Amino acid sequence: MSIIQLDKQTAAGNLHKTPFTVKHKLASHSLFTLPKLVELAKTMPRDKIEFNGGDVEIGQSPETTPKLDMAPQDVINRIEQHNAWMVIKRVEAVPEYHALLKEFVEDLFANAGKADQEYSHLEGYIFISSANATTPFHVDAEENILIQIKGDKTVHIFNNDDRSLVSEEAMEISPSKYRNQTYDPSFEDHAQVFKLQPGDGVHIPYLLPHWVKVEGEYSVSMAMTWKTPEVERLNKIRLMNGTMRHFGWPQKAPGISPVMDSFKVGLHDAMRMILDPLRKSEKIRSFLRGLIYGKNANYYYNKAAE
Repeated sequence: MSIIQLDKQTAAGNLHKTPFTVKHKLASHSLFTLPKLVELAKTMPRDKIEFNGGDVEIGQSPETTPKLDMAPQDVINRIEQHNAWMVIKRVEAVPEYHALLKEFVEDLFANAGKADQEYSHLEGYIFISSANATTPFHVDAEENILIQIKGDKTVHIFNNDDRSLVSEEAMEISPSKYRNQTYDPSFEDHAQVFKLQPGDGVHIPYLLPHWVKVEGEYSVSMAMTWKTPEVERLNKIRLMNGTMRHFGWPQKAPGISPVMDSFKVGLHDAMRMILDPLRKSEKIRSFLRGLIYGKNANYYYNKAAE
């Protein structure tokens, strides 16, 4: 039996293009209870957990984002008392979550009439947020379904085809760049607003800017993300562009120079062949990020975790 419900015609025409809503049957799933999430936080590498105060602006700057002097498991245990925002990243490393992600995404593709959809990098990000917490205006470099498990959220998703809201330069990828983007209230003229309750979900396509507000009680939600072959290729180019800009060599946007794009993809793949065997250790990952991109590349560590 399918764990999701959606308008198949809408999904077929809009998957990977524009936002649309889904319904799901995971709101009461045992993997998303607070005790289970506390256990998960205790077992995840520290660089896979990010948290801060939840009382932030839509356009909050990274430098002024409030930190929390707590251990990750304490943030979850006290999520109803403290004003906090947390994400546990890459939970697909845990077999139970990976199985759920795979079932959901492949069910989505089948319902959209695209059972043969090629994809990679299936990942899961679980968000635990206090009442009234805000996830600031940002972009994500993956295809995404955000599903609501506990509490209510309002999601604002923006059309940015003309790059008038977030520039191509701002969407370049670099570990030293925080995901938050510059926001102006006038952007709301370009927004679609989705109100999510437990059992609801919304598809957020690649690089569409968005921000999220939790309503009157704490929230648990999960972003299920994947990459199509085209997204993977574009991300390689944008990572190389971001890296080169970091060292003072700004580059042209993807698509302007196909020859250079191909060169960047090849260079990216060659570098990853060298670096990936080293990145299995959290300490080495942190060291390499800092060595190449500077101290800002490890921004999600804070005093509480050290």
